[in-house]
Amino acid sequence: MEVKRASAEGPVISGFSGRGFRVDEGVYEGLLITPERADGWAPPPIAELTEADLAPLLGLEPRPEFLLLGTGRTLVRPPRALAEALGARGIGIEAMDSRAAARAWGVLRAELRWIAGALYPLD
Repeated sequence: MEVKRASAEGPVISGFSGRGFRVDEGVYEGLLITPERADGWAPPPIAELTEADLAPLLGLEPRPEFLLLGTGRTLVRPPRALAEALGARGIGIEAMDSRAAARAWGVLRAELRWIAGALYPLD
């Protein structure tokens, strides 16, 4: 699938490839993405996801409006402790399946929203 959108600064998720995401010139199965960069990510099982696993996103300045969490093929609720910890930092969390999160990234970045994303592989 090819994703098309208006251009915004920073990395662009242009489509899906196998279990992962096409971003600019690379393909990532797991993905941490900010308006400034995209990096591969080997996430833990969602039930074990903590702030430490998201550290590269949480250090973004200014802090992101919220975190898009792509939970793989289907929506899985993130741990309550994670949502509370992010909330204490003033960062909301929006969980959805990873394909929806990739599409939402494009729409929100086209609006120049300052967000971060953590996308689990599409397995």
